[in-house]
Amino acid sequence: MSLNRIKKQNLLLVFNLIVTKGNPKEGVYALSDITAWQDFDGYTCWLAYKDLTITLLFHGSYDVDYLEENTLEVFFNKIENLLSDQNMRR
Repeated sequence: MSLNRIKKQNLLLVFNLIVTKGNPKEGVYALSDITAWQDFDGYTCWLAYKDLTITLLFHGSYDVDYLEENTLEVFFNKIENLLSDQNMRR
C-alpha cells in the first residue's frame, strides 16, 4: 500500500490527537494501540503500531518503516477510525 496524500496529511492530525487525548507514560502517549512521542524540540515526531514506525520530520518529510504489509493496513484503518470519531464529536 502506498501512502496517498490524504493519509500523509492525517499523520500530524493523529499525532496531535494521541498526544492530547492519549494516556501519557514517560513522554510517550498511547491511544487505540498507537503510540506517539517527539524529540526535545518537537521537530521530529514518531507514531508506532506493532512493527510499524513512522517518523514525521520538519517540513512535512516522513519515513515509514514496517515489516508486515498487514500492519500498515491495520494502522491506517485505526487512524481513519480515530479521525472519524474525532470529527463525529465536533
